[in-house]
Amino acid sequence: MTQPTTNAARAAGLLLAAGGGRRLGGRPKALLPHRGRPLVENAVRVLREGGCGTVYVVLGAAAAEVRARADLAGCVLIDNPDWSEGMGSSLRAGLEALGKAAAEGGRDGGARAALVSLVDQPGIGAEAVARVLAAHRSGDSLAAASYDGKRGHPVLFGAERWADIAASATGDRGARAYLKAHEAEIALVECGDVAEPYDIDTEADLSRLQ
Repeated sequence: MTQPTTNAARAAGLLLAAGGGRRLGGRPKALLPHRGRPLVENAVRVLREGGCGTVYVVLGAAAAEVRARADLAGCVLIDNPDWSEGMGSSLRAGLEALGKAAAEGGRDGGARAALVSLVDQPGIGAEAVARVLAAHRSGDSLAAASYDGKRGHPVLFGAERWADIAASATGDRGARAYLKAHEAEIALVECGDVAEPYDIDTEADLSRLQ
């Protein structure tokens, strides 16, 4: 397992896993089979092995079934009733939960960053997570994995940015508007040698799952 650095250890994982798989015939992405288990379990494992602290998982489509079928012990589970509005609503729900935990001084009261990943990118493993976590420097850190120079996931947001990012997250664009506005501040971390940033979006993509 990759050992976290001091700063990285203060970062929580935030997994967006609410998608309904519209182009997959309505099969929730969190429950797609991968290595004999629901895909969401793989994504949680990657965040943990990459060095994240507590992992927050935002659920939406078939949330009750995901809770029943997937082993998410130790995770903070967040139900997003507005998941059909797009990724932005899940990002808001996750960042708001992290912000509330910090304000209340709870289990993640010391988290100073969130490492955001998507459930449908199994080609991104723990090494990429660890590299992006290592770019965490302060409460206003902003970092992202890059692939041949093109920004992708995972993305790291320092806690001082959470409120502004949540306010700008709408529709299915997630944090793209915020990242575009702050492009000059993003520390890009090349991960193309250790990860593949493909998405599982269509029936053809299912061949990438084992």
